[in-house]
Amino acid sequence: MMKIKPIITAISIAAVSAGVGALAAPADNTRTLPVRTADAIPSIAKKVSLNVQENRSRSIDGAAAVAIKPKASNSAPVDSMNQLINTKQEAKKNVQAPAADNMSAAELTLKDEQSDSTDDISEGQAVAAPSDVSSIDSSDPLAFELPENEKRQDFSDDPTIKNIEDKDGKRYTTLNLSNYAQQVNNAVWSPNMKVNSAMTIKMQALLDWNHASPGPIDGGWGMNSKKALINFQAMKGLPTTGKMDQKTWDALVKNIPASKPVLVTYTLTADDINTNFATTPSGSEAKSKMKGLYYQDIKEMLGERFHMDVRYLDKLNKNKEYKAGETITVLNTRGPLNKRINRVVANKADKTLYAYDGNQLVATYPTTVGSDDTPSPHGTYKIVNKVKMPWYKATVGEGTQKKIHMLPPGPNNPVGVVWMGLSKPSYGLHGSPVPEGISRQASHGCIRLTNWDVLEVYANIENGATVELK
Repeated sequence: MMKIKPIITAISIAAVSAGVGALAAPADNTRTLPVRTADAIPSIAKKVSLNVQENRSRSIDGAAAVAIKPKASNSAPVDSMNQLINTKQEAKKNVQAPAADNMSAAELTLKDEQSDSTDDISEGQAVAAPSDVSSIDSSDPLAFELPENEKRQDFSDDPTIKNIEDKDGKRYTTLNLSNYAQQVNNAVWSPNMKVNSAMTIKMQALLDWNHASPGPIDGGWGMNSKKALINFQAMKGLPTTGKMDQKTWDALVKNIPASKPVLVTYTLTADDINTNFATTPSGSEAKSKMKGLYYQDIKEMLGERFHMDVRYLDKLNKNKEYKAGETITVLNTRGPLNKRINRVVANKADKTLYAYDGNQLVATYPTTVGSDDTPSPHGTYKIVNKVKMPWYKATVGEGTQKKIHMLPPGPNNPVGVVWMGLSKPSYGLHGSPVPEGISRQASHGCIRLTNWDVLEVYANIENGATVELK
């Protein structure tokens, strides 16, 4: 991600700123990352060795699924966590991608960084489109007047935020669930139980429900899931082992109704099918000519709405046509946080954003914080502005070759669906067009979250909240 300078029209920034070991499946690749968390949590304030197992996820039809007969196959297990979903653009470019299921963690990270480096944007700014152009003070360096054709594009009623946040009026049932889905819903942890995908999905869902976000849920116990378990243990004052035990399980299910299903059936509506979809083109100039940087297809939209890796959504819904009236199987996502956030700590070492109400840790999210080439600054700053569905002022090239393109809002905007600017110019917390890349892709200094996680932060964080970058 390139550097991003917040330019929020008609907002005075100065005024605002004043105011699982035991259940992890075997892995091909293992590396060690230091986990450092906030000093306010003595149990995990010291460095801990996090054995990150970049898991090769098991297919729900595979041998790991409980009581499901394995299919005969000569192929290797399918990876569901380590590869980023970026195949649409690669297919467009007619590039033959490597066999991602066999890529190591290091190769995946390199692939992500190379993908970012080929972006033509040299720098950019998140921009809130002005509602009253006549009120803009042209002498104000924070004012930016959009071209006439862009002023006519109104995103106030864009359904993207509603698609991610709102469940009201939608039909969810537990009717006609597959045997596998029923096994997930009925799964109960017990000591020394064998690894199985049903239990893995349930653990990921329980972490999501408890606001220790594992990122996109996929049935693979990889880096983000193991971090989420450690973070949940920290939130509850338990030993941060990263391994399931009886006390951790009891804490996970304590405030969850025993009858709450993990997987549910959802009936697609006409509104779902009629959402604006469009392939995201390559290059800023082409993006700037789009009416919006919408979801590319309905599966991408549903993946974000239900906090799911699109490949896992596909596995659950083989042979589905995704048409109105059709019933699909999806994840039953978490409810609202309903906790004030007045301080966050973004820790690059363990790639986690810790959200606090005072000294109480209330939520954690996997994140990407800077890179080796463009590290985020260390220090304490403030949230100075918050914008949903931001525009993006992309700068391409340098000197006499410099060009500026205005990229419209949408989930595939470079900063996703939310921008929260910091008192440190050029830096902010924001969403991402590639949720599967969180904690794996590099970032040019800013703090990336999935679109659904950044919306949860947005809904609960105060303007003027403290942001500590470590």
